[in-house]
Amino acid sequence: MSLLNQLFNRGVFAGKCKTCLSLAISRIKLLQNKRDMQLKLMRKEIAQFLQTGQEQIARIRVEHVIREQNIWAAYEILELFCEFVLARVPIIESQRECPVELREAIASIIFAAPRCSDLPDLLQLKNLFAVKYGKEFVSAISELRPDSGVNRSIIEKLSVSAPPGELKLKVMKEIAKEHGLNWDSSSTASEFSKTHEDLLGGPKGVQGSAVSQTPQHSLNPSISHVSAHLAASPMGKKEPEHHHAVGPISYNTNEIKPEPKSFDVKPEVAAKLDTRPPSDVLEKAKAAIASAERATAAARVAAELANVNLGTMKFEGGQTSEC
Repeated sequence: MSLLNQLFNRGVFAGKCKTCLSLAISRIKLLQNKRDMQLKLMRKEIAQFLQTGQEQIARIRVEHVIREQNIWAAYEILELFCEFVLARVPIIESQRECPVELREAIASIIFAAPRCSDLPDLLQLKNLFAVKYGKEFVSAISELRPDSGVNRSIIEKLSVSAPPGELKLKVMKEIAKEHGLNWDSSSTASEFSKTHEDLLGGPKGVQGSAVSQTPQHSLNPSISHVSAHLAASPMGKKEPEHHHAVGPISYNTNEIKPEPKSFDVKPEVAAKLDTRPPSDVLEKAKAAIASAERATAAARVAAELANVNLGTMKFEGGQTSEC
């Protein structure tokens, strides 16, 4: 019974394989004729852009022309491979392993199947070969492992990478010559020779340079300088014990104005601040400076009020003693 199933499966594989190969060959021929007409129209449009001086649009459109030409060339190679495999279907059916002489053709068909959406017959062939030779065989070809056997031209023509500038310039010159245009290619050649910077990686300069160039004394107040300032204020000085006459006392506290002070930043604090975004560091530094100035002004006002109260008490005590 198993022998009958095996013979039946062989006949089914051969029939499906021949059908898919024949359909793929016919579809490739139709697509090639269609792409020939599209390529002629696209090349004519590029010639019109070059004639009217719209070189920037022509530089973009030429990539589509190169892409269509590569697909057309890949289809031509695939058509030959399909015809070759179609003629060798009896050999494929009779052998369990992939024949060496058919390795390149079968591998190229499997590799091109998911990359040629216009040829659904290639996907069916890929599934048939996966059943015949196993999924590991198909995976090795799809991943382009060593000794996969895929045709080099098929890999290059079906690549999705952008064409180099030399190739685009060459195609544009061919189009201009084909349509008899006296086109100056110097500006386009200089544009293609430029090395454009990769903007995805961000700017090359360090964003923290603005913070590092800022004077360190304007970032954060130092406690030692504040304490030294308070010690130098009248609050920290002792009054002499002898009595003296006290003149008229002014209670106008509006004249007391805080003086801007410079503060140093500790190295470890500056290192931490440099790792933060520049905008946050500057805002926090400004807030710290403002709070330090308010604290200094409050301390000076308190010191002045304390001196005023002390002077009043001494003055009242002197008058009482005289009485």
